[in-house]
Amino acid sequence: MEGLFQPMHLLVIFFIALLIFGPKKLPELGKGIGEGFRALKEGMKEKSSDQSATASKNPASGNTEVKS
Repeated sequence: MEGLFQPMHLLVIFFIALLIFGPKKLPELGKGIGEGFRALKEGMKEKSSDQSATASKNPASGNTEVKS
């Protein structure tokens, strides 16, 4: 299998979505999906910045090595 999202596959998916949701609901659905992805990306950025801020405040917290 060469790839999941080939142009023909995307056309078939779009056509099925058009049949299921109709031409009026499709833009709303796309907008909702886009907003969801945007919120997910922002949440991931916030989490990574929170982790890096915590690590910079307490550098010993990341060290799990036990010294004998």
